[in-house]
Amino acid sequence: MAQAQLLLAGDVSVGDKLPPLPVDVSATTVILGALATRDWRPMHHDVDFAVNRNGTRDIFMNTPNLAAWFERYLTDWSGPRGRLGRMKFRMRDSIFPGDTMVFGGTVTKLETDDAGCCWAEISVQVTVGDKSPTDCTARIALPSAPDDNPWKRKADDWKP
Repeated sequence: MAQAQLLLAGDVSVGDKLPPLPVDVSATTVILGALATRDWRPMHHDVDFAVNRNGTRDIFMNTPNLAAWFERYLTDWSGPRGRLGRMKFRMRDSIFPGDTMVFGGTVTKLETDDAGCCWAEISVQVTVGDKSPTDCTARIALPSAPDDNPWKRKADDWKP
């Protein structure tokens, strides 16, 4: 198996586009995400409840499941030494089985904090067709050199 290439902070520039990640959403995607997060609310697994009680077209993805997809997208890009510092997103619309979520991102800011940790701020959009049901901003630590590892930063050296 090939080793993933190490992404260093110096390899990244403001304005860089992250590669798109399309994800076909199925009922299994929605239900297993709810199950994994112990979200037993019926709108995430019971079609009759979602349609007839909530008035939606189908069951829909819950918030922690979508958060995990954002994390996967960001860490797939950053590689094994990228360390998520913080993430914020807002859901404006639901994502249903049969939808294809397409994740896309742009580097909006780069900085090094006073502890020497290199940070990339990323703006991530999820589109489904011509709609954008949610977007996200994230701050992710990237290694500054091959021997740097943000995962080894502790206490005062870690300021997400």
